[in-house]
Amino acid sequence: MKRFSDMQLRQDLVAELERMGFTTATEVQEIALPITLSGRDAIVRAKTGSGKTIAFLMPIMQGSRRERGIYAVILAPSRELAVQIFSVTDRLARAVHEKVVLVYGGVSINAQIDRIRQGATILVGTPGRVLDLMERGALRFDRVRFLVLDEGDTMLDMGFIADIERIISSVPENKQLLLFSATMPKEIVGIAQRHMKRDYATVIVGKEDELSVKTITHFYFVVPRNLKFAALLAYIDQNKPRKAIIFVRTQREADLVYKVIIDQGNDAMVLHGGMTQAKRETSLHHFRNRSQFLIATNVAARGLDIEGITDIINFDAPEDPFVYVHRVGRSARMGKEGRAFTLITPNEKSIVNDIVYDANVDLKEIKLSVEKYRNIKIPWSSSRRREFGRGGGDREHRGGFNRGYGRPHRGRGGRFG
Repeated sequence: MKRFSDMQLRQDLVAELERMGFTTATEVQEIALPITLSGRDAIVRAKTGSGKTIAFLMPIMQGSRRERGIYAVILAPSRELAVQIFSVTDRLARAVHEKVVLVYGGVSINAQIDRIRQGATILVGTPGRVLDLMERGALRFDRVRFLVLDEGDTMLDMGFIADIERIISSVPENKQLLLFSATMPKEIVGIAQRHMKRDYATVIVGKEDELSVKTITHFYFVVPRNLKFAALLAYIDQNKPRKAIIFVRTQREADLVYKVIIDQGNDAMVLHGGMTQAKRETSLHHFRNRSQFLIATNVAARGLDIEGITDIINFDAPEDPFVYVHRVGRSARMGKEGRAFTLITPNEKSIVNDIVYDANVDLKEIKLSVEKYRNIKIPWSSSRRREFGRGGGDREHRGGFNRGYGRPHRGRGGRFG
């Protein structure tokens, strides 16, 4: 692997990368950077967690001219991913004396307009809020020289393609267009063909069918639905993850699993779309800095780049193998090792085959001893009892619980920090 100091980058950028702990380029960075630094448009397919953010930021920072107006736009499909990209972009931008603004929905648009008017030169945001700002006349793209679309396949899944087309059409034709994605649906390739220059490059890192990094080990356990909580706690007890995300299907289920986890004396936060943006940011802050567990819906399956995640636990198995890929991609980032564990009910066994063949991973069945937790108290509501069925311990505690998920917890009677 090449060192950044050998890649003809600005010395102030190399120095900042070293301060951030990056001295050697990852595979995608080593392959893509010579192309993107040359000014060519590019569509880059690389696995989640492979270092794509640095790969698309370098040409933007290298092209810094300390001029007025927005010269670079980076689009992300979710608020969480936009925030993550902003944190890296802002640090590198300071090294080259540029100013970054972050824009997304759910918070004051007026405050974002003020920051744009205060001299921002690089914009990171979600498509919907970017269009809102354009329609208000608060955002002009006539000086844009770089446009990056990150997680292009998620843009497609979330229905952003029409918005993306409108934004691309609003920037000058001579801009450099970079599209990064973990998978390459034909619609994504179509964007490249319609809007990129004829000499655009296609960069594919890794094998075509290799969607997950090799440093993740994949396990599953078959368990009756009424014993899923017992199996979850057994896995935690037997494997003792240092830092883990537990993925669930619904917001109500996230709240329930969160309560079970903290009642066992664990330090946990919760994240789902039913929370305000402020509470979501609080949860991510505490999970990033202190908490051991984050219980999340798929809102967190993309874009989270949090150091030290050792385990991804699928309390609910994802029916789409590509959702599985993006969930487990939150672990084993930048070459580190990780584990992915999935609970499978007997009627979900076909999901195992789908993941094995479509995501091309080696998914191994393991055994867990659930007896210790068979009679664990679960704070069921009547509707949740019907959904999970009759099982050990579910008759001993009924009713709701305090939805204080905006605050960190350290188990029973615990105090954070």
